[in-house]
Amino acid sequence: MGRDFENRKHSIMKTSSQKSKLYSKYGKQLYVCAKNSGADPVANGALKLLIDKAKKEQVPAHVIEKALEKASGAGGEDFVPTRYEGYGPSGCSVMIDCLTDNYNRTITDVRNCFTKTGFKMGAPGATAHLFDHLSIFQFPGENSESVLEALMEADVDVSDVESADGMISVFAPASEFAKARQALHQAFPDTTFETEEISFVPQGRIQLSAEDVPMFEKFMNMLNDCDDVQEIYHNATLPS
Repeated sequence: MGRDFENRKHSIMKTSSQKSKLYSKYGKQLYVCAKNSGADPVANGALKLLIDKAKKEQVPAHVIEKALEKASGAGGEDFVPTRYEGYGPSGCSVMIDCLTDNYNRTITDVRNCFTKTGFKMGAPGATAHLFDHLSIFQFPGENSESVLEALMEADVDVSDVESADGMISVFAPASEFAKARQALHQAFPDTTFETEEISFVPQGRIQLSAEDVPMFEKFMNMLNDCDDVQEIYHNATLPS
């Protein structure tokens, strides 16, 4: 019983830590978005989308409200977006997006993740060209042709439409996000998006060996533990 309790306690602590990280991440993103473009979700479309995304990930209302109230006040913190790039096992590419109010702290934390796992940090732009910046929408459905037709009729520059396992995935340039979203809502008004975001998608994948996996997972966990890290993109595929 003692060992089971210790395992359960460790699991609870880990879950609590993950939730705290998630809340902190969205708190920063909401604050920056509201500070830059206004704290009214009706007038700030990007903020409304971010709030909806936070709610889908079960971020409590008080975390959202606190970030908006903070952004509405005078002064406040000055978070700046910064990106770091590098290489993991087998030469896979990694991009790390951060929000920071202390550049020296952030670059030190990120560099430590590379050096302590034996991976290599690259210069700005070293890996970005290996990713496409895309609008991504995913929702239940099977008729990809009707989705493509609706988007083309709305003059949306579509990169790809895929259908798999009862889900439709739409990919379009990042600049087409609002246009594509509106076209999909108009053509399929009863559809609920499971994913609606702008993200970086790798142009190709690099298969990791089983030996590479433990260190790669350690690397990812270390990055996720950094307070300033917001998003991590990579082109690695782990063995099944």
